[in-house]
Amino acid sequence: MSTLPELTGVFARLASRIETRNSETVIDDRSDDVLVADLNQLLNLSEVPRVRVLDTALSLMCFTAPQISEEVYIWFAEQGVMKTLSVNKLTSVGCKVKIWIADWFAFLNDKMDGDLEKIQTVGHYLIEIWKAAGMNLEGGQVEFLWSSKEINSRAHEYWPLVMDIAIKNKLQRIMRCCQAMGRKKQDGLTAAQIFYPCMQCADIFFLKADICQLGMDQRKVNVLAREYCDDTKRKNKPIILSHHMLSGLLEGQEKMSKRDPSSAIFMEDEEDAVISKINKSYCPPNVIEKNPCLEYIKYIVFPWFNEFRVERTKENGGEKTFASFEELAADYVKGDLRPVDLRPALSKALNMILQPVRDHFKNDENAKALFEKVKGFTGTKSSN
Repeated sequence: MSTLPELTGVFARLASRIETRNSETVIDDRSDDVLVADLNQLLNLSEVPRVRVLDTALSLMCFTAPQISEEVYIWFAEQGVMKTLSVNKLTSVGCKVKIWIADWFAFLNDKMDGDLEKIQTVGHYLIEIWKAAGMNLEGGQVEFLWSSKEINSRAHEYWPLVMDIAIKNKLQRIMRCCQAMGRKKQDGLTAAQIFYPCMQCADIFFLKADICQLGMDQRKVNVLAREYCDDTKRKNKPIILSHHMLSGLLEGQEKMSKRDPSSAIFMEDEEDAVISKINKSYCPPNVIEKNPCLEYIKYIVFPWFNEFRVERTKENGGEKTFASFEELAADYVKGDLRPVDLRPALSKALNMILQPVRDHFKNDENAKALFEKVKGFTGTKSSN
């Protein structure tokens, strides 16, 4: 992963790239062959220096794509709050963000039983989630694009690009990217699903993205895009700006599972459900590594609030507001901050983030109708 000074350099080089684009001068960044920048380093900064792009009325273009799934529940970190944090931080430093609602890709991946209308309904539901969570949609820096509409309107550009990527890669190379689809077992893949990584790679160039902001689980496709630049002698490879993938809340869970509601906090969870899940979560005393509660604090709470507040009795150390994760971690390792005090503070912070979302889906008729329709697809009940 890149260090913070290196990330600043990434944005500076990208600014130079944009400024010279119209004069046909191209910045060769092939020295960044293995660059994978860590978005979380940006998210944990209270202030990020604004790049000169804004002064020149030009913008970096960032591409990000949510996953549309048949499960009603939307992962709290990956799809809801983390996406909101990512987009807001990027727009704050001058990026324009294209959010690719990949309805055709969900169709290819057989989500919602291949029902495109249902898939698009879930896409609209996701947009309501981000609006409610506080994604900055003012000023035209964020654009929602539906893959079906964009590909159909520019098919003469898109499909030759997809075919060229397919021609230049062996089947084994493409199969290694199938993890990005959430498919580990390759025997059951359809031909359409094998074609999926070629399309996902093409999206980056189709949308003219300078930055690919996706989870670490999508890294293989992003690297495929950079390798394609080598194959075609393209300059200005896309920067891979990945965010951390949270582990599950229970002991031994390397990642959250949509099949296990207790493994994660969901956007639909009510206050009591959040408290119950955090109270049952794995939170070993004095241990930082593989501690899901501390992960939520580091990657969600600090980027959101720039602090973490713990309310305790005077006998237990009194109230304390931590200004950084490092300060909190030091107290936790020493035993000055215990799980019994950390858990309720985490629950309170998460519920503060989620409350505007709950209010939106209770009070906005369009949002409420969307949620009821999505629930009806699978018969899922909200966490009340």
